[in-house]
Amino acid sequence: PREGIRRVLEAVTGVPHPRGAPLDTSRIASIRMGTTVATNALLERKGERMALLVSEGFGDLLHIGNQSRPAIFDLQIRCPDTLYEEVVEVAHEVVLPLGEEPSARNGRDAGRNAQLYPPGGEVVRGITGEAVCVRRPPDIAALTQQLKAVVARGVTSAAVVLKHAALYPDHELAVGEAARAAGFTHVSLSHAVMPMVKMVARGFTAAADAYLTPHIMRYLTTFQSGFDEGLKHVQVLFMQSDGGLCPAGAFSGHKAVLSGPAGGVVGYALTTGWEGHTPGSLQVIGFDMGGTSTDVSRYAGSYEHVFETTTAGVTIQAPQLDVNTVAAGGGSRLLFRDGLFVVGPESVGAQPGPVCYRKGNTDMPAITDAN
Repeated sequence: PREGIRRVLEAVTGVPHPRGAPLDTSRIASIRMGTTVATNALLERKGERMALLVSEGFGDLLHIGNQSRPAIFDLQIRCPDTLYEEVVEVAHEVVLPLGEEPSARNGRDAGRNAQLYPPGGEVVRGITGEAVCVRRPPDIAALTQQLKAVVARGVTSAAVVLKHAALYPDHELAVGEAARAAGFTHVSLSHAVMPMVKMVARGFTAAADAYLTPHIMRYLTTFQSGFDEGLKHVQVLFMQSDGGLCPAGAFSGHKAVLSGPAGGVVGYALTTGWEGHTPGSLQVIGFDMGGTSTDVSRYAGSYEHVFETTTAGVTIQAPQLDVNTVAAGGGSRLLFRDGLFVVGPESVGAQPGPVCYRKGNTDMPAITDAN
């Protein structure tokens, strides 16, 4: 994108802007852009090295997932790789009332508390006002030693996913602080990323956020370094997966998976009002093929949103435009794997690029070479 901005500035001002030199931002009021950085990192599994900090006994929670079987008749079924490479189980215990009476759930019936809650716990109120029972807080001192060992192995990002955190987030907050103190540079708390009661979906979303956000932040830092004063006085907005815009500092991984494709949907939706037609009266199918992925979508007068999507085997709970993405773009590799001809998800990238670019790639053909 920086090269495109450089060329626009040269065309508008008539003043040469040398490549590699920081761009003058005095003529730039704002920058609005989308990016496929998160999409590509998820498809190619090139995000940040991360650890999953999860309630004790639930270490395999995201590996098991929701047990959906979308390709039940495939001869070779392979479970998608998990995003995390380390699992740290957090010993803590929070339980909910055993009954369903409103007076008991709200903690107003003292006579029923002994029957509804297992003994040995402290009854407190969660963020919804309902009563929960804290039987055991996390041992932060012991946990910190485990986390330091994980950081020493080169893992710098963490997702914290604890039971009932949507109702009682105090334990996640304490574990998150311990993770930062232990040396993690990024921590995603599941209750903050997606405050919902479903632990599996909440965990998937938090893991995706921890996996992608540091990768995106590095991209933003590199992009901003190409301008004088790092775009300090320029409004920079990024397209989110739902088609809305947000400041660069608030751009996060779980909302960026469809950033680039969402911009394509918003753009081609504007073409439905041409040649005297009422805006939105024409139905359009979008086919957006890039270097690493291809995105297919539809517009029929209004934006179609979904609140749960699965991209590259990762289920994310967040408002998104309804875009289907596959790991097949112009740079996707063509190769034989286990005797079968496959496409991607690996990409040859722009350097050296497909064989036809003649930049040194002689043994990794891509879709572009198959024309």
